[in-house]
Amino acid sequence: MIGTIPPMVTVLRARGLRVVIFTNDHQPAHVHVFGDGEAKINLLGADGIPELIWADAMNRGEIRRALRIVTEQQTLLLARWEDIHGQPD
Repeated sequence: MIGTIPPMVTVLRARGLRVVIFTNDHQPAHVHVFGDGEAKINLLGADGIPELIWADAMNRGEIRRALRIVTEQQTLLLARWEDIHGQPD
């Protein structure tokens, strides 16, 4: 598949977690974070900061770590979302 974007792009690895954007995903701009489980985090919550949508099989500490990473890297992650999908809502 030369010249195509894979269905899932790893955009960041940090503190034992992998942050991905699915190329065939939908608005609003969000990422999926994988560790022992998975969390979906909107990049622009109601107050402009990332917001947890759901988590499955992640303990509270891992969820906090995922939110901290996404918050710290929000600008980078929004830029990657835009690279893949265009402007976020």
